[in-house]
Amino acid sequence: MSDQSNQNLPADNSRRQFMKGAAAIAAGGAVLGLNQRIARSAHISGSDEIKIGLIGCGGRGRGAATQALETKGKVTLWAACDAFADNLQNTVYGINEDVKKGQEKKDSLFVDSVVDCPAERQFVGFDGFQKVIDSGVDLVILATPPGFRPQHFEAAVNAGKHIFMEKPVAVDAPGVRRVLAANEIAKEKNLMVAVGLQRHHEPKYIETIQRLQDGAIGDILATRVYWNSGGLWMRPRKPEMTEMEYQMRNWYYFNWLCGDHIVEQHIHNLDVSNWLKGAHPAEAGGMGGRQVRTGKDYGEIFDHHAVEYTYPDGTKMYSQCRHIDGCWSSVSEHAHGTKGTADISGFTINANGEKRWKSDKEAVNGWHNEHHDLFAALRQGDIYNEGDNGANATMTAIMGRMATYSGKVLKWEEALNSTVDLSPKKYAFDADPPVMPGKDGFYAIAIPGVTDVLNG
Repeated sequence: MSDQSNQNLPADNSRRQFMKGAAAIAAGGAVLGLNQRIARSAHISGSDEIKIGLIGCGGRGRGAATQALETKGKVTLWAACDAFADNLQNTVYGINEDVKKGQEKKDSLFVDSVVDCPAERQFVGFDGFQKVIDSGVDLVILATPPGFRPQHFEAAVNAGKHIFMEKPVAVDAPGVRRVLAANEIAKEKNLMVAVGLQRHHEPKYIETIQRLQDGAIGDILATRVYWNSGGLWMRPRKPEMTEMEYQMRNWYYFNWLCGDHIVEQHIHNLDVSNWLKGAHPAEAGGMGGRQVRTGKDYGEIFDHHAVEYTYPDGTKMYSQCRHIDGCWSSVSEHAHGTKGTADISGFTINANGEKRWKSDKEAVNGWHNEHHDLFAALRQGDIYNEGDNGANATMTAIMGRMATYSGKVLKWEEALNSTVDLSPKKYAFDADPPVMPGKDGFYAIAIPGVTDVLNG
């Protein structure tokens, strides 16, 4: 992917005009799909039923599938898969219970939805994703750990399926390039591609970003973005587990599966800054490490990162993410301009000499609303594609990790063209994952100044 489009963006007021024009072009492109609708996929039978396949049956998989079922119109959970039988069975059962309970409520949107996912359409193992794709579904939900996303996305696109995929969309630069290439095919096929960066579907965020892009605080000089919180879950090793199973069960702590928490979580905040700027960063430099989460149970990831990003126009994004208990916590985004400041995540703007503005739009659950928007658009034939944005947001986070791991200032193009491929040579429970513990049970940790993040 070339960086030229961002490098050539005009500054100041011209930039805002460009962004308005781009939005109009995007809207126009969506309208082109109206006549085509989704005849090649959903609605083949002439009914309004949309059959979904769930790929990845963890907590987010259950949540995303349930939210899809609670949209207007008939949605059927048709097939599902997971690497682990217990995850699969518990999630399909749980979704069915969610739907039954939801249908008991007044004005429930579950009323037309169905869980029709018998044993013969429940698949266990690393190859289950292809069986779900081939089972007769119209749309797939990709909710596995993100290390699998490029492979699953590519397969769904090749099969002509509409897609909702959770963020991030990859864990390394080769994966991002794979997603970008597949997304070009998705565009040619007029496939819906939605990405779980849900802030884009929250009215308060949309209104706040639009006001800032329209110049509410003048020209944007800098943004600050944070995901500072306490620690997360950890699943201890059991004697009967192979190394592959242990890492898969404890996926958050291994880069080939998670990408580190700067990629898996902080992507949301980084994406908001990119959204505001209408661009991705041109370079990044930073630092990080393991201060508290140092035990062998925490794999290979850092527990804190701090990155200074520079956009093509020279403005900055200052980024922090941390998983340490007892510290200052903040999950937020902020902007500083020539005429004032904004608490983006607080939907508040303070312009110099002007009355403080705060959004009065209805508070909406973005995780749910992104599915309302997706299925409503799909039924209208109003196909949209969030794949490139998901890939750019993911690469922004990966470049930040590459900067903290290496201690180097990295340019976007060299980061995107990195040949460091984190994926395993073989997907099997008796195979070795890409990283293995030493004799002491500890995993190798990135060393700034030593670790090579560009050459595989």
